[in-house]
Amino acid sequence: MLFQTAGIEVSPWIPPLVAFGISFFTSMGGVSGAFLLLPFQMSFLGYTNPSVSATNQLFNIVAIPSGVYRYWREGRMVWPLTWIVVAGTLPGVFIGAFVRISYLPDPKNFKLFAAAVLLYIGLKLVIDLLGRKGGGKDKGSAEKRFQELVRDYRRKACTTTGTQQECLPAVTVTRFDLKHLGYTFYGEQFSVPFWGIFALSFIVGIVGGIYGIGGGAIIAPFFVTFFRLPVYTVAGAALMGTFVTSIAGVIFYQAMAPFYPDMSVAPDWLLGILFGAGGMAGMYLGARCQKYIPAKAIKWMLAGIIIFTATKYILEFFGR
Repeated sequence: MLFQTAGIEVSPWIPPLVAFGISFFTSMGGVSGAFLLLPFQMSFLGYTNPSVSATNQLFNIVAIPSGVYRYWREGRMVWPLTWIVVAGTLPGVFIGAFVRISYLPDPKNFKLFAAAVLLYIGLKLVIDLLGRKGGGKDKGSAEKRFQELVRDYRRKACTTTGTQQECLPAVTVTRFDLKHLGYTFYGEQFSVPFWGIFALSFIVGIVGGIYGIGGGAIIAPFFVTFFRLPVYTVAGAALMGTFVTSIAGVIFYQAMAPFYPDMSVAPDWLLGILFGAGGMAGMYLGARCQKYIPAKAIKWMLAGIIIFTATKYILEFFGR
């Protein structure tokens, strides 16, 4: 099947299948999977036009709502955290999209940039897992007790439309103002500075706008490593933030397309929707299964995938 905007030919069943496999695992960590779909499109499908970033963000728009819905249904959406992320990343994603079109059209340079971003995230996750055994006591306690609750089947039962549904501990917001955001999760209190989250989100928005991922692949690990928040509570917020900023990114790329008639800037809508269809199913199942996976395993999985991808990009850059 020929995708004219992307300038590639591929069987229509491949995009949704690949997106499903990627999103199932990455959605457990609050990442849509777009950061892995990008190298797949560039390296395996040969889609190297700037519009690949917009197509990646279109995938986010189609795929993410199913994962967010699942986290909301289980009471693990920290909505104030989501709104801070959105407020910070929205202006940043416009700046990033402009930089991508104007200064990083060469896929070789873009790959090196992407590798630097991914390598930093991956190494930060590894350092957190190996070098901070004594840190983050509260977070570790909440995550451990949450996993014990799931593993031992000590869960409250509730009835929804005549069927049994698992009722796991819900997030409760205790403070939300221009100084701090506080919430409790399974008996533990967590607090983060409002402006710290906002500043980080703005920077991530710029990087995410350039990379075409909406920022979730960067901000979710930051929440876990720098702000010491439980991965079980940040995944939904990170995905929702990525969803909103991806909408802005697609609109921006589509609006900029007429000003660059000799360059492929607007998303490939058919390809993006096919990726999104697979990602929608993968994210829903990933969000549903997340509670059964230990937090450390989720972070090791993300670190391994990210470092592998970054290393591949670096080798490709210097191998030319």
